[in-house]
Amino acid sequence: MNRPGAATAATAGSGAAAAPDPNLASPLVDMSISRRSEDPGRTVNLTIDDGPDPQWTPRVLDVLARNGAKAVFCMLGPNAQAHPDLARKVVAAGHRLCDHSVSHDTAMDHKDVAYQEKEIVDGQRMIQEATGGAPVPYYRAPGGAFTPESRQIAAAHGMRPLGWNVDTRDFERPGVEKIVETAKAQLRIGPTVLLHDGGGNRAQTLAALEELLPWLTENGYAFSFPER
Repeated sequence: MNRPGAATAATAGSGAAAAPDPNLASPLVDMSISRRSEDPGRTVNLTIDDGPDPQWTPRVLDVLARNGAKAVFCMLGPNAQAHPDLARKVVAAGHRLCDHSVSHDTAMDHKDVAYQEKEIVDGQRMIQEATGGAPVPYYRAPGGAFTPESRQIAAAHGMRPLGWNVDTRDFERPGVEKIVETAKAQLRIGPTVLLHDGGGNRAQTLAALEELLPWLTENGYAFSFPER
């Protein structure tokens, strides 16, 4: 979920390259924020935050399957731990996992490095335990609250920091048509779309996906994943 005043779609978290901090573990993957597709051409990367949720995640998985779409599920560690069956279903369906921290603290960028590290590392561990060791190739800071240190910590644990281009604001429940219109309009900015399957009533998100996914296919978009 975003936060009031959080980074905008185009600038979510500073993705600028920075020299690794010698006081932290060295990055194993690129520590800049990923927003582009790993595939060329007219693509879209669906990213779905704050689950897994027993009411909404199965329904999101169903609409994705019916439309031949793949997504990155940015899970909160405790939610994955509470619903390991759903976390495993996400993996089994060919989607990718993203660590979205433990407590969804959108003020993480104002906390000390030790706190940030615990949130990131414990979240990854919980997701991997819930899924039986499935890879977690991305980390998304709650509300886009990245810091250079959090990006390096994630990258040192094999997770590429993950941003977005298209902020549908679906968590505010602005109406199905507004979610769809926002997604269509902002795709010109870039391919990575932010949606949610947790954190509240996601009926509007589900209905928006029912409209948006066929439109994407009809308009020549291929479903891809963000660069790792």
